Amino acid sequence: MDLPEIALVNVLSRFPLKSIARFRTVSKEWRSLIDSDFFRDQYISFNSSSSLSWSIIQTNPHKLSLEIIGHHGCNTWGLDRSPASFLRFFAKTTIRKLLVLSCTDGLVSICAEASDGSPLYYIGNPLMEDWFQLPLPPFLSSQDLDSLRKNKRFSDTGFVTKMRSGVVVSYKVVWMLTHGRLSDKLDFMIYSSETGTWRKRHVSCPRTTDWERQDKSIALNGVLHWLSEDTPSFDASSIVAYDFYGGGDGDECRIIHFPGSQIDEVTGDNLSQRVYRRSFTASEGSIVYFNEFHENETHTLRVWRLVKYEDCPEAWQLSWDLKLTSLTESGICYFPMVMHPLNSDIIYLWNWTAKGLVLFNLRTRVFCVRKEAEEDGKCMDGCSLSFNWCSEYMDSIRKYNLPGYQRGPNSLFFSQYVLPRWLHRLPRPQST
Repeated sequence: MDLPEIALVNVLSRFPLKSIARFRTVSKEWRSLIDSDFFRDQYISFNSSSSLSWSIIQTNPHKLSLEIIGHHGCNTWGLDRSPASFLRFFAKTTIRKLLVLSCTDGLVSICAEASDGSPLYYIGNPLMEDWFQLPLPPFLSSQDLDSLRKNKRFSDTGFVTKMRSGVVVSYKVVWMLTHGRLSDKLDFMIYSSETGTWRKRHVSCPRTTDWERQDKSIALNGVLHWLSEDTPSFDASSIVAYDFYGGGDGDECRIIHFPGSQIDEVTGDNLSQRVYRRSFTASEGSIVYFNEFHENETHTLRVWRLVKYEDCPEAWQLSWDLKLTSLTESGICYFPMVMHPLNSDIIYLWNWTAKGLVLFNLRTRVFCVRKEAEEDGKCMDGCSLSFNWCSEYMDSIRKYNLPGYQRGPNSLFFSQYVLPRWLHRLPRPQST
């Protein structure tokens, strides 16, 4: 590569991806350069520490709005509005209902209901306005699919990706059917973008588990993670995980108990000390669990990171163990939401008395409160915050976070939609 081209790479790498997308239309030479692996790697390396736009997504899509908190104005993309506002969908037929099933690595899974009631499934990259309609499984008739969708043990929300050099190179859509509420057997129907085909996979679990929450999962590194418990209960005791890129027929799901769910002498996690029901989130490429504990009249926040997909004490690594003096002295009443997906020092809490978002830096112990009424609220990474029916959603789920609430199981109430660091197109099956 000659010097002028290298100089052009260095200049272009300083622009946000929104501008890079426009630069591709300047000339064939610029398009060829920008689409090259060399430029992609240089751009990602140069902007590796830049902030990314992302959203906190609520997981009850029939209510209110999908995105409850958006982050925009971040360096990498340079967007002037939140990521979910770019979600535009144009179907070739009339639709009467649209449901976002899942979001991962910048891609979105959608189910549209046609005017005759038949389901239409799509995978898309909203920012690139690139959509693909999934073929339905050939081994299911329309009547079979209609019956499945009415079955409480069926979930069509599973969606995982494979990343390479910061680019999504393939994805898998996962439909799941459990054998009853209490079962150690699972049936998966998996669509692969690499082959363009569906296949069935029968999987067992090491022990019987309760599948009350199978319709909500978090995808990370090709693995789906569900909340579960050993026996019917209102609080989860474990995470069930399955690797859809590393697993195969005959493989088992992994069950990993939360710290303290089996009376851990080190953490002392029990109902009288633990303040909130168990849940988990994702941050910096790991599954993270955090909770508050009341011990000796003090409030302690503990954060664990999942480091081994094994059911043993070494599975979880304690990352933070700190007193919440600054929060409690300020009179803030909160419940946990998520970790920042790109910075594991920052935790998101909801102040349910003042109806505001609490951004808490675990390393510096500094926190700030952002309310929906603020016109230009800022995140700790410099991005602008936008709210959309956030208070209403928080009010509807607050009771489910309390251990003493006995009218329904806790669930995964939040997920994160994080934009990628590059302009990858939607993977499609290789033509035969």
